[in-house]
Amino acid sequence: MRISARADYAVRAVLELAVRQDDGPMKAEAIATVQDIPHKFLEGILGDLRRAGLVDSRRGGNGGYRLARDASAITVADVIRAVDGPIVSVRGVRPTGLSYAGSAEPLLPLWIALRANVRRILEGVTIADIATGALPENVQLLAAEPAAWENP
Repeated sequence: MRISARADYAVRAVLELAVRQDDGPMKAEAIATVQDIPHKFLEGILGDLRRAGLVDSRRGGNGGYRLARDASAITVADVIRAVDGPIVSVRGVRPTGLSYAGSAEPLLPLWIALRANVRRILEGVTIADIATGALPENVQLLAAEPAAWENP
């Protein structure tokens, strides 16, 4: 699985809004600067997040972006889906839309299992979890495995 720059930037932008939620709306330029995200690219991402109902925007001098709901109600999966679509796809097709014949038939349950595991992680971590540094125990255990840090 590959996390796109768009998804990475989106999660970082939503996280920045979460940790600064009490400070009022945040300008896109400020988010871009703090998170080192290209401003024009971020504008498109924020538009996708707004259309998905994850952030609100307000125009004007005191305007900017805020989370549309509590950070504990927004998962990493929500953010990724808002900017990239389905979490796991094969050649751009959701695994449930695939079919294989012959010796390739066992691939379908493999792709489905991969999707289930990715979902389990990304749907189980909220923006609030990241903002408070309190990742769920199952995520911490996986990240603590030495092999997780190796590049085969």
